[in-house]
Amino acid sequence: MIRLASSSKTRAMLLENANVSFIQESVNFDEDSIIASSPKNFVYQATLGKYETNLKAFGFDDYPLLVADTVVTSQNKILRKAKCIDDARNILYTQSGNITSIITCMIYQSPKLKLIDISSTDYIFRDFDRDDLESYLQSGEWRGKAGACMVEGFCKKYIQEVRGFESTAMGLSVELLESFT
Repeated sequence: MIRLASSSKTRAMLLENANVSFIQESVNFDEDSIIASSPKNFVYQATLGKYETNLKAFGFDDYPLLVADTVVTSQNKILRKAKCIDDARNILYTQSGNITSIITCMIYQSPKLKLIDISSTDYIFRDFDRDDLESYLQSGEWRGKAGACMVEGFCKKYIQEVRGFESTAMGLSVELLESFT
């Protein structure tokens, strides 16, 4: 049994699908305070901040602690969570017809092991259909998603090529985690 210190439904689903027993509870960390020039540095700082905040709240003696964060980057831009529909539209058009990298950092801490991993999955997207994009935006499914991107949803039909694990793009490097839990 591990403690997933994340409110992400997708991360919970990934653990369930991998048959990893967990409880899900977390203390929020304010990512808006992070200043980083590179996506890997940003995602590491965000994950470290979440780790330190949740470690203070829960420790790892009763359950190993797992925290993670994901950032999306395309055209040398860090594409964070969209704040409004216009922001989401701009973020998605940045990815349309381009290579988009989804970088996930996770920290797993148990009494016997501390694992820090930064993994990346690259997607090459075809151009997004304008009407389809607008429908996705109206659905609101982009809310709370790094880069407003859902590779398991809206973006899936536009994928030309994938380099890396889909679980990493969905927010947790399950393949690596499974080898340690």
